Amino acid sequence: MRIGIITGSGTYALPGFEDAAADVVATRFGEVPVTRGRFGGAEVVHVSRHREGHVLVSHQVTHQANISAFAEAGVDAILSVTVCGACDPELPLGSLVVFDDLHFLVNRLPDGSICTLHTEPGAPGRGHWIFDDPFSEPLRAALLAGALDIGHPVRDGGCYGHVDGPRFNTRTEIRMLRQAGVTCVSQTAGPETVLAGEAKIPYALLGYATDYANGVKPEDPTPVSELVRLVAASTGTFAQALTAAVPRIDAAAVRPNGTAFAWD
Repeated sequence: MRIGIITGSGTYALPGFEDAAADVVATRFGEVPVTRGRFGGAEVVHVSRHREGHVLVSHQVTHQANISAFAEAGVDAILSVTVCGACDPELPLGSLVVFDDLHFLVNRLPDGSICTLHTEPGAPGRGHWIFDDPFSEPLRAALLAGALDIGHPVRDGGCYGHVDGPRFNTRTEIRMLRQAGVTCVSQTAGPETVLAGEAKIPYALLGYATDYANGVKPEDPTPVSELVRLVAASTGTFAQALTAAVPRIDAAAVRPNGTAFAWD
């Protein structure tokens, strides 16, 4: 089984990646630098969504190209990680969250275009992604087990809220998201979730809470220095959790999430 792994802010390379080799995958949406090798005992293709040195900030991430590169590379499943701001005041900072729902109402890419791989009229495969749950349950189970294996605090379930960057959100915006049931927010994983669904690649998302979003704890807001510290700390935690999770993936149970209804 070939696994795709996407990492974000603070994690530009995977610690413990064996036989790592840089490569470039060409897609119709552009070229994507990837690293191929072995990780957690499996064949892995790694994409750093912001690229080394955080060259791409959130509104510049090439989501369509990244997911298309995984399809071109023949990955069977994608595990993605993101640092995020907690909308739930009861979620301890530094905790992991294995998300089971998505809030991404705008369904748009950073350039304002609709978030989809179906960009050409009449192209084969054009249609709709229809689902009950946006994240793969077998992959969620592996991520949860991996976090428990390393003894790290983890929440099973939560709603991931995608917000546009690169700015952070106002108190009013976060209050609205909290009322909608959002657990954590960040600026990149909404498009990944949708595009992986359209590409028929099972996908799951692991979050790491680095701060309380604006207004969540008005009496004790998270200092920027603490956010920066936790972003740095997330690298090791993500690497350990993913190393433990990858061998726990039940390859026989993993299948595309939902239905890609095509008009062909």
